[in-house]
Amino acid sequence: MDPIKQSSSELVFTVKRQKAELLAPAKPTPRETKLLSDIDDQEGLRFQIPVINFYRKDSSMGGNDPVKVIKKAIVETLVFYYPFAGRLREGNGRKLMVDCTSEGVMFVEADADVTLEQFGDELQPPFPCLEELLYDLPGSAGVLNCPLLLIQVTRLRCGGFIFALRLNHTMSDAPGLVQFMTAVGEMARGASAPSTLPVWCRESLNARNPPQVTCTHHEYDEVPDTKGTIIPLDDMIHKSFFFGPSEVSALRRFLPPHLRKCSTFELLTSVLWRCRTISLNPDPEEEVRVLCIVNARSRFNPPLPNGYYGNAFAFPVAVTTAAKLCKNPLGYALELVKNTKLDVTEEYMKSVADLMVMKGRPHFTVVRTYLVSDVTRAGFGEVDFGWGKAVYGGPAKGGVGAIPGVASFYIPFRNKNGENGIVVPICLPALAMEIFVKELDSMLKSDDAPVISTNYSIIRPAL
Repeated sequence: MDPIKQSSSELVFTVKRQKAELLAPAKPTPRETKLLSDIDDQEGLRFQIPVINFYRKDSSMGGNDPVKVIKKAIVETLVFYYPFAGRLREGNGRKLMVDCTSEGVMFVEADADVTLEQFGDELQPPFPCLEELLYDLPGSAGVLNCPLLLIQVTRLRCGGFIFALRLNHTMSDAPGLVQFMTAVGEMARGASAPSTLPVWCRESLNARNPPQVTCTHHEYDEVPDTKGTIIPLDDMIHKSFFFGPSEVSALRRFLPPHLRKCSTFELLTSVLWRCRTISLNPDPEEEVRVLCIVNARSRFNPPLPNGYYGNAFAFPVAVTTAAKLCKNPLGYALELVKNTKLDVTEEYMKSVADLMVMKGRPHFTVVRTYLVSDVTRAGFGEVDFGWGKAVYGGPAKGGVGAIPGVASFYIPFRNKNGENGIVVPICLPALAMEIFVKELDSMLKSDDAPVISTNYSIIRPAL
């Protein structure tokens, strides 16, 4: 199978939406102010993140309307997760807090004149008409004083439906969001309380008093954009790339024997970072970075409590020059990525929180940066509202964030041949995407490892 595929973006359909409404908790909830952690409220998380789940018709559900079932489940779940029904305010030192007002989350009911089958046999980003399936209600997308969740449930002509959600990222990371979605699913299937009760406990990830930065954090370096190398926003192309067992083993051949037992995450990150850097062609002597999102829940002693739904990850970074990354064999990039992931400890997380307080909650470095987030184990696709597991569940697109094009997700995926693998949405300017596709293709189809030249390009053996 060709691992490179643009989705059925030619598909066009009409979505009829009802008037948006606010869903408040089903019962009275505490009126209080809850501070976010010093990891939650950093600048790089002050944006909305889109997620989308597709569901098939299930005859066992009879005539049940997914909109009614999910709406009822949301208001019941909000009794437990009442901070989501509040609004963010900003205090001294840019400190974010939730004003638990019970105003509610934004909900949109919709119908689309399309069937699930028309989306094609391989559901993956970019999705056609996404802006219709997750409508950006005017005035709803701010970080402060706006709904913290926007949920749209769209019925399909075939009896299936789409559950799309937009989250203010300062509130939760992927595991935290899946925990909330799972709770809604449990309530939709008749539970009286979520099986995992939410835990706030955000003070666990606050800065120390006095704060002191004890680790190196190149992910927050201030890097001047001297040559306009933040990705241009016009002419951006979204494509998804599938990596199944055969693609992964083809890429492993580029590694020396002692590195071949690395994780798939480490391998893909090294390959994509290198191919992407070649495609963007930065100055050879300039620094390039890859930020790997690492879940730190288990790295605390004792671990963060089960039910914690705040942001509990770090952005450890690998840094090198463009020339070193692109001229050296793949093993060079892989060693950098492997070492990076080891950086994240409890002390590292405390050091990040301290840095946030001392430096005014800076954004992570975006100049010549690539950010990867592995959501293969997050469990988006497992969320069940009564219609079974999702056909696709996970991030709605790549390149999200304050600076479009910087981030990619690793999403679990089964292709039409029944192979389990990982799909990665990539967002690049059109010309860079052409080069990226050629680079990746030549690695996947090459009979032997590349010969590395002395100039800033890669020369491959003649076929």
